[in-house]
Amino acid sequence: MARQLEEQIAGRFAVGRRLRVLDVGMGRGAQTLRLARAGHQVTGVEQDAAMIAAARKALAGEPEGIRERMRIVEGAAGDTGVHFLPGSFDVVLCHDVLMYVEEPDALLAGLARMLAPGGLLSLLVRNGDAPAMRAGLCGDWAEALAAFDTESYRLKRLTATLAGIGAPLHTWYGVRVFTDTAADDVVPDDLDALLTLEDRAGRTDPYRGVAALLHLCGVRG
Repeated sequence: MARQLEEQIAGRFAVGRRLRVLDVGMGRGAQTLRLARAGHQVTGVEQDAAMIAAARKALAGEPEGIRERMRIVEGAAGDTGVHFLPGSFDVVLCHDVLMYVEEPDALLAGLARMLAPGGLLSLLVRNGDAPAMRAGLCGDWAEALAAFDTESYRLKRLTATLAGIGAPLHTWYGVRVFTDTAADDVVPDDLDALLTLEDRAGRTDPYRGVAALLHLCGVRG
C-alpha cells in the first residue's frame, strides 16, 4: 500500500514539493514517519496513549531534521475541525480507522474539509464485499452466508460518499488479495515475488474486488 500512496503523490504533485500531510489515526506512526523522512511536513493524530508513546519513541531516534517535520497531536479522528483550519493539508490519510468510528460518513466529510483544492484523500478500509469470500475459502460456510447480510462499507457506497463530500474517487486498489489468511509473523522466502503479485492483483479486475482491504484515493475539487 505504501507503494500505491507514493505513486499517487508522485502523479499529483510536482517533484520535490514539500507537502502538508495529515495522518488521522496514525497508530505507531510508521506511515507518518515514512512521509517525514521523504521531506514532507506531517501531522499525526492519535488518541491511543500506547500508540502515541510508540510513535514518539520511534521519532526520538530520528535525525533532528526529521523530528522537526513530524508533529503528533493527541485527539480523536473526528476532532480534526478542532485542531486545524479547513484547507490546511495537501494530503490526508485515514487508514484502518473508519470501521472503528460510530459516524464514518461524518468523519469523511470532516477530512475532506481539511484538504486544499486538488488535495489527495487516501483511505484504507475493510472491503465489505470480501468477508464471504474469505470465510468460504476457509471452509466456514455459516460465516460466509452471514457475511452477505453484514452492513459494511462497499466500493459503491464509498464512491457515492466521496462524491458527496467533494473529494470524488480518483482511483482505487485492492490490498491483501491473496495474503489475508496468511500469518502476520511469517515472512515467505519469495517475499519479492509475493509483493509483486499482490501489487499486480490489487490493480487488476476482478481480483482487486475481493481483496480484504480497499485503498481508495479521492481528490478535492
